[in-house]
Amino acid sequence: MAEKELKSIITHLQSLKPNTLSTAPSLLSRAKLALLKLDALIPSPKTSPAHLELAQTVLELGAFTSIHLRDTDSFTRYYQYLQPFYSLQTGSKHGRGKKGGNREKVTGLYLLLLLSGGDYAGFHTVLEGLEGSGEESEFIAYPVRLEQALMEGSYDRVWGETKGERVPSEEFGVFSEVLINTIRSEIASCSERAYPSLPISNAKNLLFLDSEGAVVQFAQSRGWVAKDGRIWFPEQEAENAAAERDVVSASGAVIENTLGYARKLETIV
Repeated sequence: MAEKELKSIITHLQSLKPNTLSTAPSLLSRAKLALLKLDALIPSPKTSPAHLELAQTVLELGAFTSIHLRDTDSFTRYYQYLQPFYSLQTGSKHGRGKKGGNREKVTGLYLLLLLSGGDYAGFHTVLEGLEGSGEESEFIAYPVRLEQALMEGSYDRVWGETKGERVPSEEFGVFSEVLINTIRSEIASCSERAYPSLPISNAKNLLFLDSEGAVVQFAQSRGWVAKDGRIWFPEQEAENAAAERDVVSASGAVIENTLGYARKLETIV
């Protein structure tokens, strides 16, 4: 009975449209209850391969649904639920666990989530745990490219990667806004240390914002002043000037590179 109900719920979940995704959490709760009845929510030696496959399918659907609902905490829980199932694929001598599936996709999305939150230590811990498994997958290569660009301060490369056909799937695109907000914050921090002010027109492209009005709004959120067509950054306190001199120099180099990109955008537009 539980297995039949579970298959029906999976079919329902797979047929959901974007405007009906709000019903997914209740369906997923019912699915997990059915998995508990089948003793399959947490895999054990007694769990049948058929039930393992159903469980993995449900949990992967839960992970992807959480992303579309912008519920990163829920996605993280589903990622953790899935780890024992993925371990069966690589660690079992008897080939237990669902073949194929979405392991690389879920792992890549989790890497992107860590990157968006600035958790570089966690990012590298997960990456090292792959031990060569799936590293050639585009789902894994994509967040790795983004991390390398972020480490180099090549924010224009990151921006380019989050647009168009370079994004591996729709789910990865959902995280673009979070990642760009992280980049925007990094650029803003460098800018206010490196310059007394910037033209609003330059700041628009520099911060990857859609309009000068959005620049003014962003400036206000950070305590900057917008006047006379420029963004003015708060002056550094005198006692911090010497300590930040080296940081300013490094930040200036990053901003100069990104401003160059902004000017190129202006000439294209």
